[in-house]
Amino acid sequence: MNPDAGGSSSSPPPRSGSQGAGAGAEEERGGKPVVVVLVGPPGCGKSTFAEAVVTGTTAGRPWVRVCQDTIGNGKAGTKIQCLKAASDALKEGKSVLIDRCNLEREQRADFVKLGGTLHVDVHAVALDLPAKVCISRAVSRKGHEGNLQGGKAALVVNRMLQKKETPLLTEGFSRIMSCNDDGDIKKAVDLYSALGPSDSLPSGMFGQKSKGPVQVGIMKFLKKGDTSSVEKSSGPKITLSESKQGQQNPLPKHEKVEAGITCRMEVEKGLDDKKENEEHAKESDSDNVGSRTLAFPSISTADFQFDLDRASDIIVDTAADFLQKFDNIRLVLVDLSEKSRILSLVKQKASKKSIDSSRFVTFVGDITQLHTKGGLQCSVIANAANWRLKPGGGGVNAAIFNAAGESLQHATKKCADALRPGTSVVVPLPSVSPLHQREGVTHVIHVLGPNMNPMRPDYLKNDYTKGSKILHEAYNSLFEKFASIVQSNMGKQNSKSGAEMSASGGTSPNDTKMKREDSHGSERMKKHKLLPPTMTAKQQHECTKANAPNYHDKSTVSSAAPNQVREGDNKKSGVVASKTWGSWAQALYELAMHPGKYKNTDSILETSDEFVVLKDLYPKAKKHVLVISRTDGLDSLADVKKEHLPLLRRMHSAGLKWAQKFLEEDSSLVFRLGYHSVPSMRQLHLHIISQDFNSTSLKNKKHWNSFTTPFFRDSVDVIEDIEQHGSATSSSDEKVLAMELRCHRCRSAHPNIPKLKSHISTCKSSFPSHLQQRNRLISLSTTMHMDCT
Repeated sequence: MNPDAGGSSSSPPPRSGSQGAGAGAEEERGGKPVVVVLVGPPGCGKSTFAEAVVTGTTAGRPWVRVCQDTIGNGKAGTKIQCLKAASDALKEGKSVLIDRCNLEREQRADFVKLGGTLHVDVHAVALDLPAKVCISRAVSRKGHEGNLQGGKAALVVNRMLQKKETPLLTEGFSRIMSCNDDGDIKKAVDLYSALGPSDSLPSGMFGQKSKGPVQVGIMKFLKKGDTSSVEKSSGPKITLSESKQGQQNPLPKHEKVEAGITCRMEVEKGLDDKKENEEHAKESDSDNVGSRTLAFPSISTADFQFDLDRASDIIVDTAADFLQKFDNIRLVLVDLSEKSRILSLVKQKASKKSIDSSRFVTFVGDITQLHTKGGLQCSVIANAANWRLKPGGGGVNAAIFNAAGESLQHATKKCADALRPGTSVVVPLPSVSPLHQREGVTHVIHVLGPNMNPMRPDYLKNDYTKGSKILHEAYNSLFEKFASIVQSNMGKQNSKSGAEMSASGGTSPNDTKMKREDSHGSERMKKHKLLPPTMTAKQQHECTKANAPNYHDKSTVSSAAPNQVREGDNKKSGVVASKTWGSWAQALYELAMHPGKYKNTDSILETSDEFVVLKDLYPKAKKHVLVISRTDGLDSLADVKKEHLPLLRRMHSAGLKWAQKFLEEDSSLVFRLGYHSVPSMRQLHLHIISQDFNSTSLKNKKHWNSFTTPFFRDSVDVIEDIEQHGSATSSSDEKVLAMELRCHRCRSAHPNIPKLKSHISTCKSSFPSHLQQRNRLISLSTTMHMDCT
């Protein structure tokens, strides 16, 4: 293992961004703090690690330990308190060690986000000691800060290990180090202790061993009746203070706790299904992130000799514009050398522009081995190609063609014969390609920039006005093509999940909706996360067309897919799917078109030629119904025009009528009528929802924020927008749904749904003033027969 990637425990770590080969690079001295997120179960040595770094620093970098066990005035506190303490320390220029278990991705996400907000690097140090070592230490320790010791510690360790998720670079970490024994931990302590104020560490993954079976938890460990045999198999207890540098733990990470083949096989049999499911889930999540990540080299700065300072400005500008328009996409600028000047310049300028460092990353590594050598999953990579789109030459172009094999050459010929400067072409990589099989790369985007090298074709004679324009066009073309790939993949995923649900026999619109809303990967977000954050619904509808340039894979949109709208089908001009509704999202449409066929007739409150009023079978409040339009082609707010105003007014009146009926039953209720900016299901529908939000079906942050943030558009405002502008403004920003939980009355913040529900059940604060205007709130005192005009 080489945890410090070239540094050693006896000398200061290397400083990234120093003199670059052939680039005349200057040394990078950022002087920035760093967040180190410690990952491991109780007993792995996190607190010992943090204290050793804080008290043993030798190079002048100030460190602060943030420990959840003591954050509350010496007592256990909350993650929110840890985040505040970390934020305060970082703003003071101090580096931070996060001393909490952080075993699940969700537990780490807020600390990664904090680093992005404050523009500091976030590292993960995973203390991957064998389960039995952690158990042994946790059980036997005395006077633990969090009072986690003795028998209960064993149960806690077991529970946590069952939920462990290995940290990945795709979460937003710039560096991940795994420590597999006490010798590794000591090296890591020495590494961070020797980190000076202006020093930084190389990006990437270090110290990972090849995958082995998942560690066995304590329950299997304790099932052995003969405790002496356990002690015999587990060996002596090892603590950090007793370890020797370089000492290897006698038990590798993957070794089972039990002694004897029979017991081990029994344990493996019992864990087989769970491990397989967990691994599939992790792989699926990793693949999902990887499919939204583009790895690209700097264009024209090597063989074409474009000025590095100008090139870095263009990279940062185009990346910033692109990331501002599109959510949930990651860009990774890759270079082979740790001393790369282009990486150093881009990193500095991106920081000054306040670009989210978890979404725009600089990475040192081979672009053809990002997954196997760097632990970074990227389904799409860019190639700095030549105009002939041929292999050869040197640098990235030669490396990618060599790694992908002849199949890339054949696939490229099918898509294009040549490129002009400032353009790009997408090439789907055949599954037989070694690059596809080994690295998971599904597409290569060839891109050609301007040439400033007099020895190469199309020399621009140092005309940087023209050259800069072309380089801008090249990056814009590259990023737009990548966006079209992501959008196409999302369409395929939606269709696939819809087909699977259809095959399983799902029929109820509300059942389907509930399943989708409860999944972490909400399809609502998958469909629309690439749209600009705030625009009119009409602009949203047109944006999909505008942002999907030439794409040459005919398989992207099948003519047999009934739920996809196609905008052209030419190999050279591209294929665009402007909308994709999986069958899971068709249920409300089918109900609206054929209400007589709906089996759950008790849920239908009213039917007319224009709309259907339906109870939500999984209401998010005491009273929650939908008024569903029966107009074919009116899928969402994006389709609404002035000609639909009479329909929207009648839907609004129907909603008021049902709110009035519910108020007659319970005069304490208060209602809002409105639309989701980006609906989860096809067919325009109006929500009539009481503001108590007292429902077991309201389970997560997205449920809450979809009804209490600008994502929910009041019906009166939608009608006014369409009257005045011809379309409705809406917010499709994913960040709105991910906002912290706040009371919709007093706006106080709460850490989770149960605590939020407990608060709102007793909150007597007035509603925000803007909701009290223009009859946005409907109560018993409200005049029920309002003129929507």
